Amino acid sequence: MEKFKSLTGVGAPLPIINIDTDMIIPKQYLKTIKRTGLGTALFSEMRYNEDGSENPDFVLNKPAYRNASIIVAGDNFGCGSSREHAPWALKDFGIRCIISTSFADIFYNNCFKNSILPIVVTSEQLEALMDDAQRGSNATLSIDLEAQTIKGPDGGVIEFDIDPARKNALLEGLDDIGLTLGKVAQIDRFERQTNSVRPWI
Repeated sequence: MEKFKSLTGVGAPLPIINIDTDMIIPKQYLKTIKRTGLGTALFSEMRYNEDGSENPDFVLNKPAYRNASIIVAGDNFGCGSSREHAPWALKDFGIRCIISTSFADIFYNNCFKNSILPIVVTSEQLEALMDDAQRGSNATLSIDLEAQTIKGPDGGVIEFDIDPARKNALLEGLDDIGLTLGKVAQIDRFERQTNSVRPWI
């Protein structure tokens, strides 16, 4: 898995509450099991008109935000069904960090498995970051995972909390399989001990 240590990029404002996984990646795109190629379908019902043309009013279609790598979103981001295609689509588009006051549990967990950093902030902090994100191409935010800070375009700093184990997994680029493989020696030792005392297993 790709490591996440720091990120400096444009933050796209998405001040909508309860953005569910069907809004992130509609159900008709769930036929694939590939993690790539879904970026074009991200937020498709908001990004595109019925004739397939781009909706110029949607934030990610605006020139200043086409290369955004951060989303500043309303409460309860990622609610709805537990489709892992949602973080796949975000990552494929180029989103590496989402900032909100709250996330749906399953979506939150899936982000860490796909090297996306979901950051929980207070309502007051989100308001300030949303204001920063409204600046278009000047809406540059700097995320430092090791220091657990978000630096705004004016130099203001917001600190955030994160579970130490999740933080380490992102810093080291370890998904669940990678974390397990890191304990191969302990697993082998346990298996040998088990075989010696319970050879019939």
